[in-house]
Amino acid sequence: MTDQAAVPFPQAGPALFRLVRFWSRRWAPGVANGVRGEPENVQNVFVVEAVDGAGHQAEVTVADIAHQLGLDRSVASRMVSIAVDAGYVRRGTSEVDARRASLALTETGQRFLADSHAFQQRTFDDMVAGWPEADRHSLARYLRRLATELIDADRPAARGG
Repeated sequence: MTDQAAVPFPQAGPALFRLVRFWSRRWAPGVANGVRGEPENVQNVFVVEAVDGAGHQAEVTVADIAHQLGLDRSVASRMVSIAVDAGYVRRGTSEVDARRASLALTETGQRFLADSHAFQQRTFDDMVAGWPEADRHSLARYLRRLATELIDADRPAARGG
């Protein structure tokens, strides 16, 4: 048991995880109801974001998508196939290893990613609309910092691989 007086930011960790649980259940219906005004498969948002997130590499593979999403390769492969069928992702042959697929966003996938980011921005703006401007800017800056530090630390080069 942790002494709450000894914790420098009491309840910050539980609050963070409470928000993650809350939004992991609630953001998907908004996307499914139409980031672009039409129904979407929520998995496509995950895949398009993952392909974009892994795009710092010379080549993006299904294994990279699996890592980005924290899934096993077979599940990631099925999700990628759905995104390919929807026209968001292009699957080609790897130039490094012909046994692997190389993935990239199509023009439609890039537009979908931009629309998804616009939806995410509107959601953030709506959530903090009643906050003072300085508080909105501070939270936005801290969220970007936290995401950058965590995601950059999780990239293969940062992990020594």
